[in-house]
Amino acid sequence: MTKVEILPDAPVREIDLERELDALAKRYQGASGLGMKVLGVLGIPVGGLLKSLPQEVQTGLGGATEFALTQAVKWADGSRGVIKDQPDWINASITAALGAAGGAGGVTSSLAELPITVTVLLRAIQGVAVQHGFDPSKESVRFDCVRVLAANGPFEEDRGADLAMLEQRAGLAVGGAKWVTSVIVPRLAPVLGQKLAAQAVPVIGAAAGAATNYAYTSYYQDIAHVHFGLRKLAVEADVAPDVLVAGMRKRLGTE
Repeated sequence: MTKVEILPDAPVREIDLERELDALAKRYQGASGLGMKVLGVLGIPVGGLLKSLPQEVQTGLGGATEFALTQAVKWADGSRGVIKDQPDWINASITAALGAAGGAGGVTSSLAELPITVTVLLRAIQGVAVQHGFDPSKESVRFDCVRVLAANGPFEEDRGADLAMLEQRAGLAVGGAKWVTSVIVPRLAPVLGQKLAAQAVPVIGAAAGAATNYAYTSYYQDIAHVHFGLRKLAVEADVAPDVLVAGMRKRLGTE
């Protein structure tokens, strides 16, 4: 297991392990709830979105995702000393505005907006890490922030796969960059493809882009809270992360 160090000024607190796991499981279950309600109000379908994209866009999703993620890592890390972390609701508002701008021009403008939105998502995840007492400048924490993006996204019902990602700790051991290319990008590409397809819904592209980005930001921030909440709990309670994830699975009925 890769050691993730908590910031030295993080407060010491009493741990009620069962209550903490209950709270994390509840947040995990509701991760996509609010965003999905927003999409539902607009009547945006969430099934079969990828197939609605032009074939050339579907074919290029992997490359577009790798480019967006590479730029996001560079921009997010570089901006930390210039722009302070924002509250969750501000991050969601910023990406909603970006989504509206991208969706107004269809798939082409949405692709151009993609690296900027992924950057804001990554900065939001880094901000959550700090809230839980972790330092995003540490290699292991930076890696964990990127790994949160490998979650299923708000349109998928299978939350068990997200829990599996929380258990995987081999990335740094086999080479972080290689693992990101071979594991993170293939998982993230179809998720971002769903986002692009939703933004391309005729007539309401701008509204769809805003709603979709809001849904994605809310979702990934919740997943980040669960991810780093478990990491912090593992350190403070001196319990192996795999044991905590098993406790989550029991509560969620995904054993």
